[in-house]
Amino acid sequence: MTGAAYALIAVIILVLVPWAGVGGLGLTFFFGVVIPYAAFTLFFFGFLRRILGWSRIPNPFRIPTTGGQQKFLDWIRQSRLDNPSSTGQVMGRMLSEVFLFRSLFRNLSSRPGSDGAGVTYASAKWLWLFAMVFHYAMFITLIRHLRFFTNPVPSVVGLVEEIDGWLEVGVPQIMISGLFLLCAVCLLLARRLLIPRLRYISLMNDFFPLFLIITIAFTGILMRYVVGIDVTSVKELVMGLVSFRPVTVEGINPLFFIHIFLVSVLFACFPFSKLMHAGGVFFSPTRNMANNNRAIHHENPWNYPVRFHTYQAFEEEFRQKMVEAGIPLNETPSPPGKKE
Repeated sequence: MTGAAYALIAVIILVLVPWAGVGGLGLTFFFGVVIPYAAFTLFFFGFLRRILGWSRIPNPFRIPTTGGQQKFLDWIRQSRLDNPSSTGQVMGRMLSEVFLFRSLFRNLSSRPGSDGAGVTYASAKWLWLFAMVFHYAMFITLIRHLRFFTNPVPSVVGLVEEIDGWLEVGVPQIMISGLFLLCAVCLLLARRLLIPRLRYISLMNDFFPLFLIITIAFTGILMRYVVGIDVTSVKELVMGLVSFRPVTVEGINPLFFIHIFLVSVLFACFPFSKLMHAGGVFFSPTRNMANNNRAIHHENPWNYPVRFHTYQAFEEEFRQKMVEAGIPLNETPSPPGKKE
């Protein structure tokens, strides 16, 4: 079995666990209160541990990734984002990475040449587009869900909902972000499954988050547009979690507990998976350093005192033997009786 098959089976099992626990055993408090608290605790301390661990790693060498002209002479145009030389330019580079995925936009795909020899390169903007749609759809969906965690609901949440539902189609109103999120993550999954060389290097931990997010988005769409749930009861349950006064609410469709259980699994796995790149990008020395090696001398803090034996001292020590062996000297020996 491949990593994709194992990941799919794992997600199916995760769906069946709350379905049996709530629908068959009535464990609403366990899946509605205990699991979310445990997942958030694991997420918070796991995230904090990874961030603190990265912050303690020394980076004594300037190793920024460069993709353009370094700062040199005034009449030579510098590539400020691809080869930053100051803190302000580094901040511009980081902002473009976080919000625009600039390095992914510049990504190229490679394939064998038509004649079987050499390699040809082509633009891969479609991957950048899928990633942009996925991340921003996820971000907007998270903002919309703040309606369940706040009372009163902030005006910015209502504004985002109005923009997200600009089509004004359907009852309840169709939200573009949810549909885009599901489509984008499905396309990212298809990319791993259909491209042979990418499928070859993909493991279960590459497929598992994709299947998990697909299932989360699908169950959310089912609750909103197909099955329908008691939104008032759901907000009462969620507000109880936020205020640390958990309550047990009856009459909520089991599909909600499947949804919140999968979200809890995603949060619990976040600090220990590749999803942690969301925080790790800020600690990447290839991105957060200025390339100013020519302008500023950087002393290695790990240097320790070393007794150097220079070539001049070596020549003085073995001068006679070098002369006898016919080895040329950098300095001509002084005539006898004359001080050097």
